[in-house]
Amino acid sequence: MDGEQKEPLQSSLRVQELIYGLRISEVMTSKVFAVSRNCTMRDVQTIMKNNSITGVPVVDNKRVVGIITMNDLMNALEQGAMEEGVTKWMVGEVQTLAEEMPLSFAISAFGKFSFRQFPVVNKKNELTGILTFRNINHALIRELSRQLREMEQQHEHPDEPDALRLNKVYQLHRYDFENGGKASSEIKKFLKERGIPPKVVRRVAVASYELEINLVAHSIGGMLGFDINTDRVKISSHDRGPGIEDTEKAMTEGYSTANEWIRSQGFGAGMGLPNVKRVSDEFAIESAVGMGTMVQAIINLKPENVNED
Repeated sequence: MDGEQKEPLQSSLRVQELIYGLRISEVMTSKVFAVSRNCTMRDVQTIMKNNSITGVPVVDNKRVVGIITMNDLMNALEQGAMEEGVTKWMVGEVQTLAEEMPLSFAISAFGKFSFRQFPVVNKKNELTGILTFRNINHALIRELSRQLREMEQQHEHPDEPDALRLNKVYQLHRYDFENGGKASSEIKKFLKERGIPPKVVRRVAVASYELEINLVAHSIGGMLGFDINTDRVKISSHDRGPGIEDTEKAMTEGYSTANEWIRSQGFGAGMGLPNVKRVSDEFAIESAVGMGTMVQAIINLKPENVNED
């Protein structure tokens, strides 16, 4: 692949990396205009007009119980019902997003539900923000600009050829077992060439390989990212679905949802995620059914921070 072909691909991967790396809380609008149950449609009209917005959540003790959209407002206006309460006109079953979710989950939700905005809630299920596609576009432009500045600085002060620093993303596809394992092999080679102790290299290789195969075998595709510096190796796995219903069960040794064909290929023994956690110094997993799964594993390189288990 020549330079002209490679550049658009790298740009595309960089955007996808941002989508998987950013949290909804980093992108959403925190200033939320909401109404209580006892407000009228006239109140909603005033809020929408004064703030140039197209949707207003209805809350009860900070918890979302409904939402009034522009369509709801227009229907009430046509029927001369602007003095009626919002509870008669609101959409009662509201799809919310958790603020700690990766941005990739939100993009999946926009595609699945065809909504123009989502209320965002915290762990207490309290309203903390609103997310629109405009928020997402602005965040991506901001982050891409920041990365561009960092790349320019790096070109001005390049690392030494054997420097222990790498930021790389691999795109993986469903059932592509032929290429499954290539990413972990490249990272293993990178670390060995820079004199990282064999025991640490093996741990990184195990974690990256298991996550790589998980993406190929159990998801509809995703990305495997490596952020390496002198202190640690951070491996991030992000997929586009189908998501895990019970992450606690998925962490049980021997538990697997692999079909017969995957098992016939020699995979699906149910040891992938447990193995990743076992070799990692830090481990985290988040998943939402229909949206995807994110796994992050950190393996420390400094002796004082290494988990000897």
